[in-house]
Amino acid sequence: MKKTLWIVLGLAALLIAVPPYWLGFSVFQLGHTFQVASSMTAKLACSAKFVSGFSQQQIIDDVASYSSVTKLVDIEYDLEQQTVQTDMLGISQSTAQYVPGLGCYLTHSDLPKLELTPSLSFPMQQNAPWPAGSKIDTDLSVQAITDEIIRQDNLAGHNTRALVVIKDGKLVAESYAQNTHALTPLLGWSMAKSVTAMTLGRMEQTHSVNINQTHLFPQWNDERGDIQLKQLLTMTSGLDFSEKYAPGSDATKMLFSSASAASLPLDSAVAFPAGDHFSYSSGTSNLLADWIHTVLGDSLQSSYDYLHSQILEPAAIHSLVFETDATGVTVGSSYLFATARDWARLGWIMANEGSINGHQLLSEQWVSDAQQPNSSDNEKAYGYQFWLNSGDTELRWPSLPEDGFAMLGSRKQSVMMIPSQHAVLVRLGWSRGEYPMEQNYRRILDEF
Repeated sequence: MKKTLWIVLGLAALLIAVPPYWLGFSVFQLGHTFQVASSMTAKLACSAKFVSGFSQQQIIDDVASYSSVTKLVDIEYDLEQQTVQTDMLGISQSTAQYVPGLGCYLTHSDLPKLELTPSLSFPMQQNAPWPAGSKIDTDLSVQAITDEIIRQDNLAGHNTRALVVIKDGKLVAESYAQNTHALTPLLGWSMAKSVTAMTLGRMEQTHSVNINQTHLFPQWNDERGDIQLKQLLTMTSGLDFSEKYAPGSDATKMLFSSASAASLPLDSAVAFPAGDHFSYSSGTSNLLADWIHTVLGDSLQSSYDYLHSQILEPAAIHSLVFETDATGVTVGSSYLFATARDWARLGWIMANEGSINGHQLLSEQWVSDAQQPNSSDNEKAYGYQFWLNSGDTELRWPSLPEDGFAMLGSRKQSVMMIPSQHAVLVRLGWSRGEYPMEQNYRRILDEF
């Protein structure tokens, strides 16, 4: 006990001595720092263990890459109960619960355990070519390049775990790092935003969704009632939300403190007129997820069943796990796992005008609209939760084709779609700092 006290006092003294701009947060957020450390560790460790199947050492290394403070967190795995419990120096404790088919979520003492009846697994057509099945059509020259890229990436410390290339609807190359393979579900972080949008795109056909709809939430009985669904999709809602990931910020409270990921952005005030200003906001994506959940029947099971029957099964996507908050609503901004092959299937739907395996899952018009610049006056090259290459005065990725657009996630992860070349490029990993995505993708495209 005395040892813990001295550690806490020493840590507090160190934080007070260090200038706040070095820390990225105020020392007055120290209490939330402990909470974030325990909650983030529990959540990431649970998913890495029960969804991705990573080793304990890899889990520790992955979590610590976000903050060395997490090295002070004790982690306890309960394989029978399928939980992960964490303790930050006796100050903050957290529990993450795994549910088959659902993944992991942070529990809250005042809410019951989530229950789900997983969808009956649909058979994988082993001998059918990708994307309907698992048979690949390797292009040896492209394969040599992806093997070399992943080797160079990891020698440089970029921690690339998977690299997949789709050309003309065929999987022509895939490379994996040690301890990762074609069946490993990997966390895409903010690439989940794009899949949230795709779910909404499917609902446009099945539920006659109107993206110009307003009065989205009963709580918005003020000027927020004029915000359109389309403005949430394009991050131009005008809502005030801090995307900064530091203790005490909107983003960390949303992901690691709140029982409902939508509750904090739902209470956000208006900072700009709707449609005028782009502001990247994970809170906006979770508002979309909450709205989708309500329209689909306001239950975990109905939302799960819709995703599986309307998108995953027709697309032959077997590995996808879209995790929820403690209330059973998907965390549409962040918590989606899939194999690299299945991330590529999601990308192919968009690159192939909404079609996959003979199913028109999204209308061609919706896919086209999703790639249009938004209405903002500051950052137009962002569509329906997709980053666009064109739309502003200069290309975002000058060496890539102008029509390229992408799902992007933390740790420099990406699903790059290039319709003009009938190509999808997937890179999954755990990078810190810069990553030569554009350069690597250009090398692959030059081989076509």
